[in-house]
Amino acid sequence: MGNFFSADGWLNQTISGINTVLWSYILVVALIACALVFTFKTRGVQFRMFLEMIRLLGDSTQKESKQHVSSFEAFAVSIASRVGTGNLAGVATAIAVGGPGAVFWMWMIALMGAATAFVESTLGQLYKRKTTGSFIGGPAYYMKFGLHKEWMAKLYAVLITATFCMAYISIQSNTICAAVNSAFGVSPVTMGIVLVVLSTLCVFGGIQRIAKVASIFVPVMAVLYILLAAVVIVMNIGLIPHVFSVIISNAFGMEQFAGGTLGATMMNGIKRGLFSNEAGEGSAACAASIASVSHPVKQGLVQALSVFTDTILICSCTAFIIIISGVFSTTDLNGVQLTQAALQSEVGSAGTYFVAIAIFFFAFSSIIGNYTYGEMNVKFLTPRKGWLTFVRVMNGIVMVFFGALASLDLVWSIGDLFMGFITLCNLVAIVKLSPQATFLLKDYQRQKREGIKSPTFHRCQMPEIEKDLEAWE
Repeated sequence: MGNFFSADGWLNQTISGINTVLWSYILVVALIACALVFTFKTRGVQFRMFLEMIRLLGDSTQKESKQHVSSFEAFAVSIASRVGTGNLAGVATAIAVGGPGAVFWMWMIALMGAATAFVESTLGQLYKRKTTGSFIGGPAYYMKFGLHKEWMAKLYAVLITATFCMAYISIQSNTICAAVNSAFGVSPVTMGIVLVVLSTLCVFGGIQRIAKVASIFVPVMAVLYILLAAVVIVMNIGLIPHVFSVIISNAFGMEQFAGGTLGATMMNGIKRGLFSNEAGEGSAACAASIASVSHPVKQGLVQALSVFTDTILICSCTAFIIIISGVFSTTDLNGVQLTQAALQSEVGSAGTYFVAIAIFFFAFSSIIGNYTYGEMNVKFLTPRKGWLTFVRVMNGIVMVFFGALASLDLVWSIGDLFMGFITLCNLVAIVKLSPQATFLLKDYQRQKREGIKSPTFHRCQMPEIEKDLEAWE
């Protein structure tokens, strides 16, 4: 059993071998190619419409009723899902395995991937469906109603459920247990049991109440974390040029090229960047679809902004703290424990405790958010409640406890594998449907040029697919 859960066990070796092929030869090329194509097709929408993204966050006029979700509320949902393990533990893992240069590739995949997030989120809005008092949507919906490929929609729904309710859950659990063990000495088994109880209460009945509490604490912890990082950066302001120098030189250095580690630097930066900002996975489209807006492009722009917020802002905070401290080059620590060690070297033992508390709220809210994505897609697949119960058991009990016992390498390997599958599936769909997203972007810009402050969209503007656009009467 110990070998099964270990970093060098047969399961981890098998999955790592598949990941090597998937990430090295297929997914990285697909991610970069799609990001560049979408950036070109939209003429760099993520850069030239950045101010419009910020303006739209304050646009609260879109809600039709109290039951509907505003553009900002949908933005907050996606940020709550993104901010957490990827920002505190994922960045540390990327630096520990790929070196500081991995941070550069995280930035690049975020800057280019924001165009991918725009396309998938705009499509999520376009093909969303009405529910009681709200909306629902995501890749499964634009695959079924946009591509008219129900088999593909069902495949994606299965994959995203397995990814978010099982693979990602184990990463969240593993990170919480590692952080709490490092700060307070609580064993992973004990913490795993606590997490099983809490997560079971959430998914089997108390999800609304606990999610509401988490929605209050997560933004507060995120702001406090950014402020703490700002303090560390200001205290070491003279080292910032050195930090950028280390990142850039490590990303392109001849030493890395000669040593054959340049590929590992790129891979780890891109993998951890994708895990953190989710651009291309399709999960952002799920969050985008619930918003009530007058034009699909509005939420596409807002979701593109969330990629910048997650990776360029919060991930960079962690990266700067670790590189400023220098502990990554003098320790074998990995994951969230490396982030804790870096903060401890800068602000004392309080940094270790703060990260443990922050990661608990971040990762536990992600467990709830991940389950929500899974439940949406299970309901898309079948009305049978038995399958929903099965997912709840796997989410709240099995994978939470598995993550507590498994090694860090194993849970990240499983997460990377499923991340690759859902991303490839989603990229195929949004490439085929991207002309619709660019059409909507041009329509939005035309209305803005005509002086319309709040552009609107009606399904009659796209007569060839009008019958498929239920929510845009």
